[in-house]
Amino acid sequence: MDRPVGSYHYDTVLRDHARAQLNRFTRIVQPLGDLRAAAVAVVITADNDEGSVLLTRRASSLRAHSGQWALPGGRLDLGESAEEAALRELTEEVNLELPKTSVLGLLDDYNTRSGYRITPVVVWADRDAQGLSPNPSEVASIHTAPFSELAKKGLAHFQPNKSEGTEILSVRLSLDQIFAPTAAVLYQFREVVLMGKDTRVSHYDQPPFAWR
Repeated sequence: MDRPVGSYHYDTVLRDHARAQLNRFTRIVQPLGDLRAAAVAVVITADNDEGSVLLTRRASSLRAHSGQWALPGGRLDLGESAEEAALRELTEEVNLELPKTSVLGLLDDYNTRSGYRITPVVVWADRDAQGLSPNPSEVASIHTAPFSELAKKGLAHFQPNKSEGTEILSVRLSLDQIFAPTAAVLYQFREVVLMGKDTRVSHYDQPPFAWR
């Protein structure tokens, strides 16, 4: 059920399409166990009037995952829901404040090698990415991944990790080659929202540099 690239115009039709796809999708909740609960915001924004996803490059000064590609997000505070955490982190990281009504739905939980259970929260920004200001203590720069790039054939790459018996997932964008866990969320977003599929990604691994 691939949508033509020309249908990714940033408007209320696209918003309603994304919400409908997420509403029909049955997401998988991973048991928390010894993991720490975290959330990321998959923000649908505009790039030259085309739907796109907001990405960040993490600050080089951070102790964990410095310089890596990421979606805005972080650990849940005590008593906080995934949706609340994602919206709070958006404000803290890129100065984008959105209401709870901007949340369109959730994707599958994804467990990371670094000890987190990530819940991806899909959010409609109702604005473009121009003028967003990164918090320099957390974010080096702000970028977008247009839907036309996310929808292209050959986006995902699967590298065997023979020592672990797994496959490492990455996606190749014009920005860079981006690896899981961020790549896993982007790929499932593409499959569920853009392609109308129920593709699962929790079994895909992350490269060793993302384990720390």
